[in-house]
Amino acid sequence: MIILVLLIATALAFDFTNGFHDTGNAMATSIATGALKPKTAVLLAGVLNLVGAFLSVEVAVTVTTSVIKVQDSKTGHLLPNITPSMGLTIIFAGLIGGILWNLLTWLFGIPSSSSHALFGGLIGAALAAIGTSGVKWDGILQKVIIPAVAAPLIAGVVAAAGTWLVYRITRNVVKKRREEGFRWGQIATASLVALSHGTNDAQKTMGVIALALITTGHLTGNVKETGLPFWIIASCALAIGLGTYLGGWRVIRTLGKGLVEIESPQGLAAEASSAAIILSSSAAGMALSTTHVATGSILGTGVGKPGAEVRWAVAGRMVLAWLVTLPAAGIVGALSYWLSHFIGNLTTPMAGDLIIFALLVVLSGYMWWRAQQEKVDSSNVNADWDDSTNSVVPAGDREAEVGASAEVSDKDASKKSSANDTASV
Repeated sequence: MIILVLLIATALAFDFTNGFHDTGNAMATSIATGALKPKTAVLLAGVLNLVGAFLSVEVAVTVTTSVIKVQDSKTGHLLPNITPSMGLTIIFAGLIGGILWNLLTWLFGIPSSSSHALFGGLIGAALAAIGTSGVKWDGILQKVIIPAVAAPLIAGVVAAAGTWLVYRITRNVVKKRREEGFRWGQIATASLVALSHGTNDAQKTMGVIALALITTGHLTGNVKETGLPFWIIASCALAIGLGTYLGGWRVIRTLGKGLVEIESPQGLAAEASSAAIILSSSAAGMALSTTHVATGSILGTGVGKPGAEVRWAVAGRMVLAWLVTLPAAGIVGALSYWLSHFIGNLTTPMAGDLIIFALLVVLSGYMWWRAQQEKVDSSNVNADWDDSTNSVVPAGDREAEVGASAEVSDKDASKKSSANDTASV
C-alpha cells in the first residue's frame, strides 16, 4: 500500500511535467505573435487542459491494454508470472524513465514527446522484468509507432496547405489589419488545442494509475466497460492543469521562436490543424504525441508561406530527440527496475522502490537547479532567437551573465591586488 501511494504520487508528478513540457503545443504560436500575453496564455491553457481531461477515457484504455502485458485482457486479473509487488515496480520504473526524459528535454528546450517517454519507460521496465513477452508489440505498433510517424507528416501537410490558402485569400488585405484579425482566430484555435491536449495526454496518467490499481487488485475488469473512479480523473486533470499553468517557457520559446518566425495567419493554420488531428486521434483511442503534431504543424506553416525562413538545424535536433525518446526512456526504465530488484533481493522490495524514488528526486532537483542558472520565463520567452548558437537561452541574458561574471572577476582581482599591495607595505 505504501508503494502504491508513492507510485500514484509519482504518476501525478509525471502528469505535472507533461503539462509544463507540452504547454507550448497549444500556446507557443499565440505567445510568439502577441495574440496572447504569456501569462494569460498559460492560464487559459491550464484551465482548458483541466476541462479536457474529463471528456474521454479512450486513451486511458489504450494505456491499460495496449502497452505492457501484466494482466489478462479478458478477466483483468494479473498474469500467473506477475506478483503485485513486481507489477508495481515495473510501473514505478517506467514512470521514472518518463519523468527524467521529460525534464532533460525541457532543460534543453527540446519539444520531445511526453507520451513516448512514458511508453518507453514502461516498455524498458517490462523488458527488464519479464522479457519480450511482457510487451504488447502489436498495440505499440498500431497505437504508438504508426501515429508517431504519420501524425507530424499529416499535420505538416495540412498546415502548409492551410497557410498557403490563408495568404492567398488575404493577399490584398493590408498586413497590419490581417494580423489583427487573425490574432482573434488564434485565440480560438489555441484554446481548442489546449482542450484537446487535456483530452489526450491527461488520460495517459489515468491509464497508468488504473494499471497500478489493477495490479494490486483495487480495480478489476475492463476500464472501457467499468469506467474510471472520479478521483483518478480529477487528480490527473488538476495535475496537468497546474503543470500547464506553470508554463514550460523553455519549450515554448523553441516552438514559438526557434523553428519559424511566425505570423498570426501561420499561427492560426498551425493550431487549427493540430486541434483537428489530436481530437480525432483521441476519439480513436490513439495515444498520440501532441508535441509531434504541434511541431509538424508549425514546420508546415513555414513551408506553406512563401519566403518564410525555417530553421532546419533546430528541426533536425528535435527529430533526433524524437528518434531516441523511446529507447532512452526505455534504458532508464530498465536500469531503474534492475536497481530496485537488486536492492529488493538484498533487503526488501519496498527498500528497492524507495531507493529509485530517491534517485528520481535528486536528479529532478539537479535539472531544475541547472535550468535556474539560465532562466527562461515570461519576461524573455519572446526575445530574438540567436541563430549563431541555436540556444534556448536568449543571447542578451547570456551576455548579461558573462558581463556580471566578468565584473565579479574584476572586483576579485582588484581586491587581491589591494591585498598584495598592503602586504608589500
